Amino acid sequence: MNLQDFFAQHPSGALAFSGGTDSSLLAWAAMQYGRDWHAYYVNSAFQPSFELADAQKIAEQCRIPLTVIEGDILADDTVVANPENRCYYCKRVVFGMILRQAATDGYKLVVDGTNASDDASDRPGMRALQEMEVLSPLRECGLTKSDVRAISREAGLFTWNKPSYACLATRIPSGTAITAEALKTVEAGENVLFSMGFQDFRIRLRGDAALLQIPASQFSCAVEKRQQLLERLSTLFSTVSLDLRTR
Repeated sequence: MNLQDFFAQHPSGALAFSGGTDSSLLAWAAMQYGRDWHAYYVNSAFQPSFELADAQKIAEQCRIPLTVIEGDILADDTVVANPENRCYYCKRVVFGMILRQAATDGYKLVVDGTNASDDASDRPGMRALQEMEVLSPLRECGLTKSDVRAISREAGLFTWNKPSYACLATRIPSGTAITAEALKTVEAGENVLFSMGFQDFRIRLRGDAALLQIPASQFSCAVEKRQQLLERLSTLFSTVSLDLRTR
């Protein structure tokens, strides 16, 4: 099966949309090969503001209708407690919002952007999707991340080379309660790194300290900009460290 086959068999439905590489390709394919598709983006404290901006930009390019759902993810006590399988409970909450809104709008089918490279054994959130009967067209079509990027590039989508970006909650160690303040601090810190030209990095919280994880190719840049990094990040974190284990 390819994407054209999938959308021929499923001409209408709802797309759980993140603005990332995978769901952006699905938005394009749905409008190319489907008939009546609608994208839904859940805007919560776990998503940085640039993700919503990218989602809106891609939706406009693909001409797919987009509904932004304002979701208070921190209202769920289990998610806030941040257990090791937090992603399972988070997916239940987020996709519950999408499923309810999609049903209200007349859509029975919901799909997401899980691809064939995603390891189901290492992703508790995928179990939640299976339980909620969310389909994953990219995975069903055997499309890996590299396939998705190649097709996206051919389609002219700016997200074809967008780095993968896990939600902000992943920056907080399991077992440490998630707070709005911590999420905002991490986002502010990562915005600093973006503004300085760094890519595909993470800031991991360790108490009120920051552990910077960056690709090996950017280590020399981090050393060169050491003083600037300290000056700009020290307003947010008590300590700033560079993880020698590269991303």
